Amino acid sequence: MRIYGLKTCDTCRKAAKALQAEVTDIRSKPLTDTQLAAFFAEFGEALINRRSTTWRGLSEPERAAPPENLLRQHPTLMKRPVIEDDAGALYLGWGDDVKARLL
Repeated sequence: MRIYGLKTCDTCRKAAKALQAEVTDIRSKPLTDTQLAAFFAEFGEALINRRSTTWRGLSEPERAAPPENLLRQHPTLMKRPVIEDDAGALYLGWGDDVKARLL
């Protein structure tokens, strides 16, 4: 089980504790192009957290950039966590639906 997010994110820490896994901090270890492409193929625009303080701090021209570029420049824009199970299936967030599947 792999969890991608921020080590300082409460939701990521809750998921890591429940799943007994470590969080890969995407600020210190950015996502590879392959990972980013896989995440976007699975979740599309839902991968961008438009409620974050980072999003609110962006100008309109910055927000218009391609989502992949936005996440490369501002990793904290990614909705968290992204969880990859041992079979390679991807899950976004730590809602009741994800908990039901993974716990």
